[in-house]
Formats: sequence, structure tokens, C-alpha cells
Amino acid sequence: MDPLSLIATISIFTAGLTISIGSIGPAFGEARAVSQALQAIAQQPDEAGMITRTLFVGLAMIESTAIYCFVITMILIFANPFWTYAVSAG
Repeated sequence: MDPLSLIATISIFTAGLTISIGSIGPAFGEARAVSQALQAIAQQPDEAGMITRTLFVGLAMIESTAIYCFVITMILIFANPFWTYAVSAG
């Protein structure tokens, strides 16, 4: 296997692993946050506005982890610095 094929194979595998692990954690975190928010709203309906507002801020923070993993995956697939180096060196 030539070096370019090896770099491509490892990059694709790493991209898949990054997006799969990097999105499962935030998915569980968001599910738990929504579950707790619904429980809090059920117990205190008068505070639903404040709980919802805080929930959306928290969900945005949790989702940023998945977005960072997605960006890393896109870099590995489309703008791989290792690929560029291997092509220029070889």
C-alpha cells in the first residue's frame, strides 16, 4: 500500500470515528437536559419561561461539541494537511 492510500484510509477511518463518538455524547447530554427540563416544568409550571430559556442556552452549549467534531471530520476529509504534505513531498 502506497503512502497516499494509507493516509487516505486512516483519514477516512478517523473521520468516521470522530463523528460517531463526537455526536453520541452530545445526543445523550441533550436527551438528559430535555428530560430534566420537562420534569422541572411539570413541577413548577410558572417558571416554564425561565427554564425553557436556560434549556436552549444549555442545548446550544452541548451542541457545540458535536459541531466541533463535525468541523474536524470535514477537515480530515476535504482539507487534510497530511495529504497535502504527502503530495508535496512525494
